[in-house]
Amino acid sequence: MRKLIVLGFVGFLAQLIDGSLGMAYGVTSSTMLLAVGVAPAAASAAVHFSEIGTSLVSGFSHHKLGNVDWRTVLILAGPGFVGAFAGATFLSSLDGDTAKPWVAGILLALGVYVIYRFLVLGGRRPTFKARPSARMLMPMGLFGGAMDSIGGGGWGPVGTTTLLSSGRLEPRKVVGSIDTSEFVVAVGGSLGFLIGLGSQGILWGYALALLIGGVVAAPIAAYLVKILPARVLGVAAGGLIILTNSKTILESLGATGATVGVAAAFLFVLWISGITWAVKQEQRTRALERQGVEVPAVPVV
Repeated sequence: MRKLIVLGFVGFLAQLIDGSLGMAYGVTSSTMLLAVGVAPAAASAAVHFSEIGTSLVSGFSHHKLGNVDWRTVLILAGPGFVGAFAGATFLSSLDGDTAKPWVAGILLALGVYVIYRFLVLGGRRPTFKARPSARMLMPMGLFGGAMDSIGGGGWGPVGTTTLLSSGRLEPRKVVGSIDTSEFVVAVGGSLGFLIGLGSQGILWGYALALLIGGVVAAPIAAYLVKILPARVLGVAAGGLIILTNSKTILESLGATGATVGVAAAFLFVLWISGITWAVKQEQRTRALERQGVEVPAVPVV
């Protein structure tokens, strides 16, 4: 029972980050499940089933606040479904012990990219010029959907960062559109896991706990997307992902408990330093804007 309560809280925090940032629900939730010993396929399956509910509530909340570009959602949804279904079918056929370090490596890489995406901005503001083309969205949806199932999270990191770095859609609509289209991706991944694992292989209690926490957080997150600095949330989420998956990788390589502890302490210090730096950058940027100083606006790369 205690574990389910903790997972409910994890679902709440993950959706709070995801709904405000456009990424990290799947990655954060899967990371936590892997950390407590759940097999990669079972972890990703539980996350995807919980995402069906959380993404539905999140998408509705974003729509009500005007955060959704429906053209982007419609183009992304089909390829995302196909990619998630294929990724789930592939992952469910892998041996858990063999897959775990590889999945952790994928999540670690995504965590690094999340942090880089927000720290590289410094004190600048990104510019956004036009709506994304179908030629860009379709392969992105296919790849993002596959990564979401294989890595237990990836739709947000791939989709949100790609759209933001393209400079073609304003941030709130990037977040709202990715969160809304994630419903279709979650359905595709869940169907793939049902076929690959069968209903007996799904941790329904874990999925329900994540779902309850995520549904509570979804409306709050849709509102917070307008008032909280994305760079701070991005660094916080990315650091958590890196910290947890580094532990999994080191253990799979045979590292001692002392070595894992030292590495975790080092990464924790870097994580807190990164969050502190991001907060200071946001405060500095806002102070300049209040003084009437024009803050440089550049395309995100």
